[in-house]
Amino acid sequence: MAAPASTFLSYSAKGNREDLSDIIYNVDPTDTPFITGIDRVSATAVLHEWQTDSLAAASTGNAVLEGDDATTDSVTATTRLSNSCQIQDKVARVSRTQNSVLKAGRRNELAYQIVKKTKELRRDMETTALQNQAEATGDATTARTMGALLAWVNTNTSKSGTSAADGSLGNTKRTDGIKRAFTETLLKSVLRDCWDNGGDPDCIMVGSFNKNAMSSFTGGATKFKDVEDRTLVAAVDYYESDWGVLEVVPNRFMRSRDALILQKDMWAAAYLDPVQVTDLAKTGDSERRQIIVEWTLEARNEKSSGGVFDLTTS
Repeated sequence: MAAPASTFLSYSAKGNREDLSDIIYNVDPTDTPFITGIDRVSATAVLHEWQTDSLAAASTGNAVLEGDDATTDSVTATTRLSNSCQIQDKVARVSRTQNSVLKAGRRNELAYQIVKKTKELRRDMETTALQNQAEATGDATTARTMGALLAWVNTNTSKSGTSAADGSLGNTKRTDGIKRAFTETLLKSVLRDCWDNGGDPDCIMVGSFNKNAMSSFTGGATKFKDVEDRTLVAAVDYYESDWGVLEVVPNRFMRSRDALILQKDMWAAAYLDPVQVTDLAKTGDSERRQIIVEWTLEARNEKSSGGVFDLTTS
């Protein structure tokens, strides 16, 4: 069957307007649970420093003679730690013509690109903070880099075999070992070590695969089926351990082979310069904006936290 003769069809028309939605859809994630969940402090120099301290071991022999002279106890100095501030940026450049023409989904192309690049920069910051990156002080030809979280976590770890070594003081990357399955036994071991060393972790941060693995852990909870709404609870959002209740937080930007056990108030993002938009010199028929930040990770006391490393990811 065909259209009646001489019927003018849309296939032949030349002036029909396009049907382009005025909404731009983007499902790329922008959540940054680590840098959003930790403290934010100011840095005042390229090398950001802080101090840690510890108490003397508890003694069973602290008994004093009646009337005896007081004996001075030994005193230990604080430990001074540091991390270098890292500069990160994104640059948006838009031609004068593109900024002037009528567009769908945004009025100002440069403003739209600035918002987009700012989100991308936040994702870079989250990824950097959670990577296996050692501090580098940099020079005229080498960019400074911060010691990321995996270069700090050293005391409370579970790792695979003798080939794996932990990072240290932000200066040394950890060495990855052979992957093994994430089990509740491994998790409990690190949680116990954190508690024995004075920590009070409140968060378990994992990638998608090991978030699924945690859903099979029993902990102190019981999964159940709600008869009224017919919902089967098969996820773990909070893990009740012998050492407290920890929130289970999935993170898209961490390494999927790690499970991080964090006391969040013992970590901070230290900003020498917060995220800002800077005009760049106009060199032609376009405009440029630099979205830039200078910051570092403050590991207030890594003994508060820990990690289960070398985990399978598929």
